[in-house]
Amino acid sequence: MIPASPEPQGASALLVNARGQYLLHLRDANKPHIWDPGTWSVPGGGLEDGESALQAAERELFEETGLRVPLEPLTVVDAHGPGGTKSRIRVFTGFWEGDADALPCPEGIMFRWFDAATTAYLTMCPWVEQVIEVHRSTAAAIPAVPAAPRRRGDEKGHPNIIGVHLYLQREDGRILLGLRHPDVAFAGRTYHFLAGHCEREGARASLIREAEEEAGLVIRAEDVELVHTVHVLHERGRGRPRLQLVFRARAWSGVPEVREPDKCLEWGWFAPDRLPEPSVPYARTAIEAIVRGQAYSELGWT
Repeated sequence: MIPASPEPQGASALLVNARGQYLLHLRDANKPHIWDPGTWSVPGGGLEDGESALQAAERELFEETGLRVPLEPLTVVDAHGPGGTKSRIRVFTGFWEGDADALPCPEGIMFRWFDAATTAYLTMCPWVEQVIEVHRSTAAAIPAVPAAPRRRGDEKGHPNIIGVHLYLQREDGRILLGLRHPDVAFAGRTYHFLAGHCEREGARASLIREAEEEAGLVIRAEDVELVHTVHVLHERGRGRPRLQLVFRARAWSGVPEVREPDKCLEWGWFAPDRLPEPSVPYARTAIEAIVRGQAYSELGWT
């Protein structure tokens, strides 16, 4: 229940998409007197004279993203700012389906979509973590279709995230890897396949789309073959299991270029037996297995 008093001095908007992901905003780490510097947060700010909390949330959302989205009240949280400053923030939630990269972002660094499990790997604004937990518990309270009975000893179900990865190999045997940007949510400053998550599309179509978006490469569906699958459970079992599909492109057109500089710093070609350091562990596992002719591997499971 939202407490009636004291009245909040700030308002924020938590946007969610159909995949259950949250739109988060990476705040500037260097501006003076900024609240929660260098953390992933949500659009919002202080109430201006005569504004209601809803009006302030709508205004701040528009100023920071250019979006006008219907908002509903979610919760009220306490925030702590520079010098021990305290404030109450009324948080609203809304639905939006769109490309985070296309948002103007006049304040802060960038916007990104993240699922709740991924936020465990981010430097999060503390009160936003609390807000996401409130939203998840609220969503979980909505009646769902009864699940099939579980076997004794089964724990809560964990749907797997499906990732697609490009194994691109030149005639000299070298394969394409990219150095990830230090600010990405996963494996910053680490070498990795050209990769992405499956959206509402087939895995092969997802790979072809990612290759064009990230590196300007054009690949035909008939030139793509699945060469390895690695089933990953990350460190200490945190987050959702991931089924990582690695596809080889037998032919392609174009020269790799950095199309998304906020995600990848550079592309390079490397010998499979002399991979650059550091490399993403499951990518290294997959490459070594492909060289051996092995179709499947697991990483992180006990």
